[in-house]
Formats: sequence, structure tokens, C-alpha cells
Amino acid sequence: MSLADIDIAFLPEEPAHDAEIEQINAEAFGPGRFARAAYRIREDGPHERALSFVAMQDGQVIASVRMTPIAAGAGRGLLLGPLAVRPPYKNRGIGRKLVKMAVEAARKAGAGVVVLVGDEPYYGPLGFARLPAGQLRMPRPVDPNRLLGLELKDGALDALRGDVVHAVLARDAVSAKAG
Repeated sequence: MSLADIDIAFLPEEPAHDAEIEQINAEAFGPGRFARAAYRIREDGPHERALSFVAMQDGQVIASVRMTPIAAGAGRGLLLGPLAVRPPYKNRGIGRKLVKMAVEAARKAGAGVVVLVGDEPYYGPLGFARLPAGQLRMPRPVDPNRLLGLELKDGALDALRGDVVHAVLARDAVSAKAG
């Protein structure tokens, strides 16, 4: 059954979706998700709800994707993920559609680059490519072959270099230096 065969609503994420999104992520990634590098970044500040989306069927969240603001060096961007789809709905194009929606929303919001930790065979057809080795350092070990990026504005990816942190931490560091 394809995406066209089922009645799914794709909507901007709202606070009312949080509990179901957490449940979907727990199903998809288990307790090990808390040890992942991307999760470590997400712990330090909020995601961008305006750039995050859910797929719903019969009033229930069946999939979600989030975008989190990040900083590395002089660059700023977004970290895509987690992307999770409930098992009965996998392999129907729902996740790919959510990624496309999130990337398009990021583009319209003026974001320069979107990065993620994921499988190139899945994300490559959506425009993501492996980042140059050593360009970014995640807060925990990551297979460098899984660190992918999609440049939305020329030069934005090149400016994103070094340690990746939640953008809130970068703002706080700038404020502390200015004060």
C-alpha cells in the first residue's frame, strides 16, 4: 500500500503532539537514543516547532520529524531529526514526505544548511550528501559516513565547521563575551 492509498494528514507540529511523538521515538530508537550524539545536541535547547511536522491518521500521530537549530564555528544551521514512523506505516513514503516538508520550510525560513546523522542511501535521493571528513565534530562519536548535509544557501555549509552545539549555547556564549 502506497502513500496515495491511505488517508494521511501532514501538519505542522503542535504541543499537543508531544506525548505521541515521544512514544513514536521510544518505539523507533529505544532507550539507546539518549546516548546518541544528535540527542545530546537536542538536550540543550528546544527544536523549531515551526519547522517540524507530523503525519496523522484518524487523529493519531503516526510519524514525525523535527528540526533543531545548531551552530558550529561561524555557521548556523538546522539538525534534522529524529525522523520516526510507526512500524505499520513504514516503507510508504511518509518519512520522505516529512523530510521534504521540513527542508522546504527551512528553505522558506531562510536557513542555510540542514545536517543530520543518517543513512546516505535513504537521505541521498532527498538531496543530502556526506560531509567532508572532520568538518563537523559531534558531541559524541558518530560514524563519519552517516554525517550528511544539504546546503540551502551557497556558502552556508562551508561556514559550519568545528564542534556542533545547539544554537542556544552559541548565543549564550556570545552574550557572555559581550557582557
